Amino acid sequence: MADGFRTEDRPAFRRPPSDVMRLARMGSAHPTRLSFLRILLRRVRDEGWRVDRPVWSVDDSGVGRAAYRVRTPERTYCLVAFAHDLPPDQRTDRVIATAWDATFALVDGEPGEADLDRLQANVPLQEAGRIGPRELCLSRANRSVRLFEHVVDRLAEGQQPDPSQIAEVGYLMRTTAVYGSGKFGAADRAVIADRPELSAPFQAEMLTVWLIRQFTVDIVEHLAAARGGDRAVRMDRELRRQLGVGNSTGLGMAPFLVRHPMLLDHWMQVREEALARVRAAENASEETVAGARAALDAARENAARWRSEHPIQVRKLADLRADLDRIAERFEAQDWTERYPWATLWDWGHGLTLEGEEALLSILLEPHGALIDGLAHCLSADEGTGFRIDGTVSVAETRAALERRYDWALSMDFDAAAAREKFWYVSEEKLEPRLGERSRDAGAERELPLGIAGLAVAFHAALTGAEDEMPLAAFLMAHPEHRYMARRLQVAARYPYSEVQDNLTDAGMLPIDLLRCKLAFFGASRFDPRSDRWVRISLFQDAPYPLDPPEAG
Repeated sequence: MADGFRTEDRPAFRRPPSDVMRLARMGSAHPTRLSFLRILLRRVRDEGWRVDRPVWSVDDSGVGRAAYRVRTPERTYCLVAFAHDLPPDQRTDRVIATAWDATFALVDGEPGEADLDRLQANVPLQEAGRIGPRELCLSRANRSVRLFEHVVDRLAEGQQPDPSQIAEVGYLMRTTAVYGSGKFGAADRAVIADRPELSAPFQAEMLTVWLIRQFTVDIVEHLAAARGGDRAVRMDRELRRQLGVGNSTGLGMAPFLVRHPMLLDHWMQVREEALARVRAAENASEETVAGARAALDAARENAARWRSEHPIQVRKLADLRADLDRIAERFEAQDWTERYPWATLWDWGHGLTLEGEEALLSILLEPHGALIDGLAHCLSADEGTGFRIDGTVSVAETRAALERRYDWALSMDFDAAAAREKFWYVSEEKLEPRLGERSRDAGAERELPLGIAGLAVAFHAALTGAEDEMPLAAFLMAHPEHRYMARRLQVAARYPYSEVQDNLTDAGMLPIDLLRCKLAFFGASRFDPRSDRWVRISLFQDAPYPLDPPEAG
C-alpha cells in the first residue's frame, strides 16, 4: 500500500472499537474528506479528467436519450441516460416500482449506436432487462415532486427558482437504486478492482451519481427552453451548486456492514488512523487553522439548511447546531500555538453530543489532506483472505478469544424476549433484506445470520460444553452450525473494527444507524429519516459539476 497503517500505530490517539463500533455513534456519522465521492472528485481534479456530452437526443416533452463521456488518463467511461414521460401516479420511492422518470447505465468504454439501441431496449426495464459485462452500474431516478416542476416553470419564465425551495429540497431528482458489482449481469467488481481510478470502494457508483447530477440540471434547462422559448434562462450557477442528487435508501443496504466485516474494519480503521494522525500533529499551521475554520463555517451552513421532520433527526439537528456553536466559541478560545493543539481540541470535544463530536471529527480532518489523503489506498479489502477457518486451534483458545473479542455480546441477556424481537430475512417479492418482529410476524425460520451478538452467545455456550483440548476442526465437524461464527471470530481477532458492537435483533435497534454510517462513508449529507428503516439523503451537494471547469475536491 502507498500509505499503509498498522493497528498499533499511535495507540494513544486511536479510539477503541468499544467506543467507535456502537450503533448510536455510527448513526451520528458525518462525511469526511476520505468519503468515497470526495476521493473521486480529487482524482478527477488531479488527473485532469475530461467530460463532455456527445449525445443529447431528447424531445420537447423530455423523452429521449443522452450520453456523458468521461476521459481518464487511461480509459473512457460513459453514462447513458434515458429520459421518460412518467405519469405522476406511477412515481414512487419504493424498490418495487417498475417505471421511473429516468434510467441510467455506466458503460465501460464508449458505446456505439448499436450499443445505445441495445441499452435503450433494456436499461429502462432495470432488473427486468438485460445488461452485460461492459456495463458497470445500473440506476434509476425520479423527479422531486416539490422542486422539479417549480424549477422548470421559473426558468421557462426567465426567472430563477426560489432559493428557499432549493435549500429545502436540495435535489431535482433522487435515485432509488445504484446497482454495481455484478448485479443483474453488470461487470463483477474483480473486473475493475485493479484500475487505479476505480480501486477505492464504490468509485463506479459515485461516478454514476456524479454524472446523473449533471443530467438532472440539463433536463430541467432543456424542458424550460422547450416551454419558454426565447424567454427561458439557464439556472444561476450558485443556485445549482446547492443541488445534489437525492437518494432513498432502505433496509436493502443495512446488512452490508455486517456481511463485510473486513471491509468495515478497513473503513473504520482508515478514519480512526486519520484522526490519530491529526491528534498526533505537534503544531498547527496558519493554513490548517484557516482550513478548519472554513470547514466549521461550511458545517454550520449545512446544518442551518438541513431539514427533517423525523423526531429522531429533529433532536439530532438541534444537538448538532448547538454543538457547532460551542465549537465556534472554542475555536476563538483555543491556543493554536500550544503543542498538540488538535489533540487538545478533540479532548475538549468529549463534552459534546455524539452528533457534535462526529461533526468535530470531520472538521478536524478537513484541512489535513497532505497528512491523511494517502489513506484512501487502504479502504479496499481482499475478503477472500478471511474465509478460511484455522481448525488447528483448540476449543479453549477459541473460547478465550471469543471472551476477549465479543465480551460486549456475552454480557447481553438473550433470555429476554426484547433481545430477540427482530429478525432479518429476504423478501420473496424483490429478494431484498427485510426486518420482521417475532411477536407478530411469521417467517423467523428463514432468519438471516445477521444477529451476531446472539450467534456469539450461542457459540460460547456450545464451546463451554466441549473439551478444552479438542481442535476447533473437530468441534465444528460435530457442530457445523457454528462455522459462520467461528470464521467471524477469527476475522475479528485480526481486524478489531470489523464488528458492530450492538445487538441487531434487539427490539430498540434502529436500522437507520447502519444506513447512516455507510452513507456517510459514501459522502452523503442532509440525512432525513422517513422512518426507523429508510432515509433520504443528498449526494454531491456543493460539489463541482462534471461539465464545469475543474475545482478542488
